[in-house]
Amino acid sequence: MFRGYHMTTIPTLPHLRRYAISRSLFAPTTLSRAIAKLGFVQADPIRAPARAQDLTLRHRVTDYRAGDLEARYPRLAIEEDFFVNYGFLPRTTQALMHPRGERTEWPKSRWAQAQAVLAFVQERGVVHPREVDAAFQHGSSRNWFGGNSKASTQLLDGMHYRGLLRVARREGGIRLYAPQLAHERDAQTDPDAALDALIDVTVAKYAPLPAATLSRFVMWLGMAAAPQWRDRRRAALARAKARLPQATVDGAHWFWPNGENPGSRRFAGDDVLDDEVRLLAPFDPIVWDRERFERFWGWAYRFEAYTPAPKRVRGYYALPMLWRGQVIGWANAAVRDGQLQVQPGYVSGRAPRDVVFKRALQEEQTRLEAFLGLQAL
Repeated sequence: MFRGYHMTTIPTLPHLRRYAISRSLFAPTTLSRAIAKLGFVQADPIRAPARAQDLTLRHRVTDYRAGDLEARYPRLAIEEDFFVNYGFLPRTTQALMHPRGERTEWPKSRWAQAQAVLAFVQERGVVHPREVDAAFQHGSSRNWFGGNSKASTQLLDGMHYRGLLRVARREGGIRLYAPQLAHERDAQTDPDAALDALIDVTVAKYAPLPAATLSRFVMWLGMAAAPQWRDRRRAALARAKARLPQATVDGAHWFWPNGENPGSRRFAGDDVLDDEVRLLAPFDPIVWDRERFERFWGWAYRFEAYTPAPKRVRGYYALPMLWRGQVIGWANAAVRDGQLQVQPGYVSGRAPRDVVFKRALQEEQTRLEAFLGLQAL
């Protein structure tokens, strides 16, 4: 089965693999353009050796350094928000999800607190959570993972999720809040058109998608991005399956964006098979979908940061290693005493017997050191 094109090459699994790499690892560009091309950048607070969003962007932004996203954020037309998970996305995409409905109903007392805090933020412009805590003394409450956190922090998180506040910037990793931009807060969107557009963002970032992954994304959009439209998800998924180009390849059904064909010459070049080693973030779009990963590269990669140490197979924060169009292993990287230490591992049990690979791995370590500010490139 192949739908979406006429008189064209039916893709094979190698076509899909090349397509996934080449469309995601586009030529490095500006930070703003890279985020627009990606559509969404997943965030994660773990630094091993840097945050996931920085590790993702370093391959796609010219001369990118760890922390550039946080430093430049206030000057870019992007927002922090929930999508299929939490991260950074263009302001125009965020507007599609708002005004956002509620996952959990707030009682009147909670809304009263929120309105008081909103007035406080509007008066000050930008606030740190500790300012809100000092002014209102909301105390502490049980958080979602069973511990205690300041109630003001949870209230601000909830107001941000509901679109009452936006993240203005960060200080030391802490989110500072400001009133939501009026044109975003007051935007009115056709639900079906918005869901279709949000699905297109996910497909464009993670293409080609196995059918099961496409279904999961649509379900997650109705849980995190736009819970107010959760009842429209099944119809949105049916529309996506009807309008997106698709094919059955190697026993799985695949989808990708309109106007593209993984089997075309555009994606058949040898640039994805170059001699450059790339250590990818665990949430990089090339390796994010574990089902697709196993189909493409024949082995299971798992994120093990939250796995007890004795049960880890690859390591605390193993970075998948891409070389010549294949993910041949992984590496754990850490900075100790100002020096970057990289410990690679290989699916075959040993490094490729190729002098080019040895040099390429060293060059990737040098790029990582420059990215982390440990030395000039």
